[in-house]
Amino acid sequence: MDEQELKNQTQEEEFSLDDIIKEFSDLPETVEPEAEIQAEEEQEEITEEEPATVTEATIRLEGIPNVKGTVKNAEPITEEEEDVTPYIPEAPQGAEPYSEEWEPEYEQPIAEYVPPRPILFHPRSRLRELKRQLVNGPERLYYELSEKGLGKLQLAIFFNLLVVLLTAGATAMYTLGWVGENRLRFMIFGQFIAMLLSALLGSFQLIEGGADIFKNRFSLNSLLLFSFVLCCADGVLCLMQLRIPCCAAFSLQMTMSLWNTYHKRNTKLGQLDTMRKAVRLDSITRQEGYLDEQAALLRGEGRVEDFMDTLDSSSKLDKVLSVYALVSLCISVAAGVAAGVLHGVSAGIQVASVTTLAAVPASIFVTLSRPMAVLERRHHALGTVLCGWQGVEGMCKKVLFPLTHEDLLPVDDIKMNGVKFFGNRQPDEIISYAAALVAADGGSLTHLFNHLLESRNAVHYDVTQFCGYENGGIGGVVNEEPVLLGTKAFLKEMGVEIPEGIRVHQAVCIAIDGELCGLFAVVYERDQDCAAGFATLCGYRKLHPVITGGDFMLTQDFLKNHFDVKTKRVIFPDDPKRRQLGEVTQAPEEKALALVTSQGLAPFAYAVTGARTLKSAATSGVVVHMIGGILGMLMMVALAIIGATELLTPANMFLYELLWMVPGLLITEWTRSI
Repeated sequence: MDEQELKNQTQEEEFSLDDIIKEFSDLPETVEPEAEIQAEEEQEEITEEEPATVTEATIRLEGIPNVKGTVKNAEPITEEEEDVTPYIPEAPQGAEPYSEEWEPEYEQPIAEYVPPRPILFHPRSRLRELKRQLVNGPERLYYELSEKGLGKLQLAIFFNLLVVLLTAGATAMYTLGWVGENRLRFMIFGQFIAMLLSALLGSFQLIEGGADIFKNRFSLNSLLLFSFVLCCADGVLCLMQLRIPCCAAFSLQMTMSLWNTYHKRNTKLGQLDTMRKAVRLDSITRQEGYLDEQAALLRGEGRVEDFMDTLDSSSKLDKVLSVYALVSLCISVAAGVAAGVLHGVSAGIQVASVTTLAAVPASIFVTLSRPMAVLERRHHALGTVLCGWQGVEGMCKKVLFPLTHEDLLPVDDIKMNGVKFFGNRQPDEIISYAAALVAADGGSLTHLFNHLLESRNAVHYDVTQFCGYENGGIGGVVNEEPVLLGTKAFLKEMGVEIPEGIRVHQAVCIAIDGELCGLFAVVYERDQDCAAGFATLCGYRKLHPVITGGDFMLTQDFLKNHFDVKTKRVIFPDDPKRRQLGEVTQAPEEKALALVTSQGLAPFAYAVTGARTLKSAATSGVVVHMIGGILGMLMMVALAIIGATELLTPANMFLYELLWMVPGLLITEWTRSI
């Protein structure tokens, strides 16, 4: 057989689906859609080793081989199967079938309601990917930072504090005249050695300050380095002139600088520990123009890189302090030069060293780190981390915070306490109507009424003309009958007569065709997590919770009585707007402001309110310390001009430092109460 004949035979043996149907004329042209789907699913399960088997409602394909050939053993569809085909009405005259002008209406068979199957997903794969990112990022950094530890810092702080106490005590003894002239030189030398010891314990701070200068930055540690150089020069002159150096003030600033490093490292360790233990990760992002051109904080899925990218970021307040430190150094040098020109080199060095110490109250070193450390301990218990100072600034200013029924009324805290029926209607019918409206509303009662519907094996109905009201109720047409569902006050406003003697406070009433038919006694238990989160959101200015989604029970009176809070800052949009806002989600390109690793409303709420308190504490602390530093520099400049260097004593400098530490440390405690 030549090649051409083989090719012709191959073409003749190929059959299409149309050829097979034409060959068997007893097969109908229309096949039931469900039968086709079932045949396709079963055909996918056919393997080469096992022949295909199908049900009676489908076309048997056993006679169709896998290779080219003819079809055999095909069984025709019976007349009963032909009757299963749905009826399709004919198109009206002048209308093209299956066009926009006419589309056939299929008759739907009446059958038992089957609830939709839940969407299956595999959270283990996402958890595996999340753990991989956490191990490569936060967990690796956590162990690297843990190797450095906090012990050396704690020892340095402890011994520096001892130096401060000893030098301050010696200065007080000299001021009170308890030191004889024969021991004065020994005490001055001891003060100078103590200052060198303090610098040795805080050598890392001085090295860091010098490194910042080479990196084109000027920090408070850089100013501390210049203060140490000037104090050493002044200490040499003190040994020559028999005066006490300002060792106590310098050692106090060195102690606070070490404490600042301790707070930063401890805060970083706590945040990394929170992240590395996460089994879920949610985020808070900011979206502009959410409602009436106001920004809102939306919640969604979090990303590990948002935390890692902002872990070591600096804030605007850090830049303010850097500029302030550089300006303070310039003013101190200028004051020293002026005093040197007017009263000699010795007076100039003394004025310059004292001015650099007065320019920075000691607690200014922890004005940013200590509030963050105090807040982090609270956030660590809640499973919350802030994404740097960018996240803090993003959650401040005037902003909205959307809330849904899932945030305020968890399903596990809602229980049915009893049901009472009125009138002559069947209880199953009343329950079916109520469940249909609740399901259409999609609020916190959906699970409760669905469970009640299944327990009674009642009929499921669909709702048409659904409408939500602002005063605690919903309505619609169920089974061609108008139905209202809501609180007693709502039904009274809608003109439904309520019998006297009903004393159930938290009750859901249903009225069919204007007549009260049922009362469902619902008990809302107050969840502590939700109550704490909602209360803290309602207690901050320029922070307005917004009720979104669908739940007719979330009214102002209900929230006020249930949570016992003032709801004047809570925004209640109308029902269509609430449902529209409930569908708004995060933009994928938005950076996270905070990350949450646990469930509930409180972690999200305390992330927002904590960030706002942190911003207030840090800003107030910077302002207060800058005021104290500016006043100190002005006094030093005035004393330098008039030549009253005898007032620039170590005791006066140490008392000035302690005086401004009181308000500074009190401000850092603000984040303890959020």
